[in-house]
Amino acid sequence: MAVKIRLQRHGSKKRPFYYIVVADGRAPRDGKFIQKIGTYNPLTVPATIQLDRQKALEWLNKGAQATDTVHRILSFKGVLYLKHLLRGVKLGLFDEATAMAKFQTWYAEHEAKNANISDSHKKVQAAKKVYVPVVKKVAEPVAQEVAEEVAPEAPAEETPAAE
Repeated sequence: MAVKIRLQRHGSKKRPFYYIVVADGRAPRDGKFIQKIGTYNPLTVPATIQLDRQKALEWLNKGAQATDTVHRILSFKGVLYLKHLLRGVKLGLFDEATAMAKFQTWYAEHEAKNANISDSHKKVQAAKKVYVPVVKKVAEPVAQEVAEEVAPEAPAEETPAAE
């Protein structure tokens, strides 16, 4: 049985929301699954990803294959880097404490970079929402003509002269 880590679509039309699930490769996309390990919302900037790192790592170590999109998500969240480091521990290249220290350093830098991206996006969106009225400068003669058309001068009333 080929086990895959893949996305299961939910949400309404043109508003996708995905569960990251472990499922049999023969099961339909939105059908039966073995375990849900996270969620993915591509509509937010940056995309919101909630993932149980330990469960994903366990399934990868058991031989589950990730689809292309999920592979990118796992890479983005550091699961594949952690798997790489733990393989180094298993081969005796370094100890587990060193591997975890490397991962924590990478994760802190990664989160800081993502926070900067999110902040810059929020600033751009806030700048778009500011309404600045556009005022065009009108030439003086045209402005006078427009003023006369809008409010023509009323003829002066003749007052009878007192005789």
